[in-house]
Amino acid sequence: MSTALVFEQLADQSVRCGLCRHRCLIANGKRGICRVRENREGLLFSLVDGLVVAEQIDPIEKKPLFHLLPGSSSYSLAAVGCNFRCLYCQNANIAQYDAHDTSAMPGHKLPPAEAVRRALAGGCRSIAYTYTEPTVWFEYALATANLAAEKGLYNLFVTNGYITPEALGMIAPVLHAANIDLKGFSDDFYRRVCGARLTEVLDCIRDYRRRGIWIELTTLIIPGENDDDEQLNGIARFIADELGPDTPWHISRFFPCHRMLDHPPTPLASLERALEAGDRAGLRYVYEGNVAAGREQTPCPHCGAVVVGRSGYTVTRINVKDGSCGSCGKAIAGIWG
Repeated sequence: MSTALVFEQLADQSVRCGLCRHRCLIANGKRGICRVRENREGLLFSLVDGLVVAEQIDPIEKKPLFHLLPGSSSYSLAAVGCNFRCLYCQNANIAQYDAHDTSAMPGHKLPPAEAVRRALAGGCRSIAYTYTEPTVWFEYALATANLAAEKGLYNLFVTNGYITPEALGMIAPVLHAANIDLKGFSDDFYRRVCGARLTEVLDCIRDYRRRGIWIELTTLIIPGENDDDEQLNGIARFIADELGPDTPWHISRFFPCHRMLDHPPTPLASLERALEAGDRAGLRYVYEGNVAAGREQTPCPHCGAVVVGRSGYTVTRINVKDGSCGSCGKAIAGIWG
C-alpha cells in the first residue's frame, strides 16, 4: 500500500481521484470504482502498489502491437483492478477483483528495479503494462517505466483509454506506445456494457495522439452489441479523420465469456464488414485477431509488398529497413528500432 498520486483533498475527509476519467468522489473509508484505491482519513491510497498478480514474457504481437519492434519480446506485468465493468471481460478474475479486506489483495511483491532486471535478463525490448487496466495501478507503472526508459527499454500500455490528461502527462515522457480498446462507437453500448462514456474514451485517444505516443486501436466485435454498420463505420471514420490513416486498427473476434455467455461467437461475415469499413475509410493497416487465416500481414501502402509477415504471434518476415519498405523505400508508420 502506498499514498496515491493525482487526487484532491476535499471537505469532510473526502477525496476526488484524478487518475481516470470517472474522477471518483470517495468518502472516508470507501473505494473508487476500480476498488483498489481507498480513502483513509482524507488520504487516497493504492492498495496494489508493487503487488504483481501476473508476469510473463509475451511476443509483442500478442498485445497486439504490430508496428512496434515486430518479432520482439515484451515483459508483461499486471496488478489487480480495473475502472471498467465490461460484461465480456476476458480477465475478470484479476481485472474485476473485488475484496473488502485489503489483506486479501492478491499478488506478490516485485519492486520496479527487479521488474526491469527481469525484462532485460529475458531479452525483452519493452515492458507492457497489461492484462488488467494499468491506469488503476499507475504509481507502480510510472516508477517501473521511468527505470525501464533509463535502461533503454520501451514502455507500453494495453488500456481501455480512460486515463486523465493529468496522469497521462506524468507518464507520457517515458510511455512510447499503447494499444487502446475502442470498444464500440455508441454511448449506450459504453454505458450499458462497459460502465463508461464514449466521449471520454475518444478524448483520451486524442490526448495520446497529441502527445506523440504511438497508438494502435483494438475493437472486439460482439454480435448484436457493436457490430452494426453505424458503429463500425463510425470507428473507421474516427481513426481516419482524427488519428490518421496510418493508425493500425485490430478487429478481434468475440467468444462467449464472463457475463456474455449467451452471445454467440462473432460470425466471420461481421469481421468482413469491419474490414470493409476500414478499407472504405482509407485505413492502411487493418488486422484481424482471434481468427484463423485472418488478415495479419503488414503491407506497404505504396507498392503492396509485405513488409511484415506473420503467422499467429510468430513473425515470419521483416522487410523494413530504417523505417522504410525494403522493396520501394517508402516510409512505413511505426517504431521499428
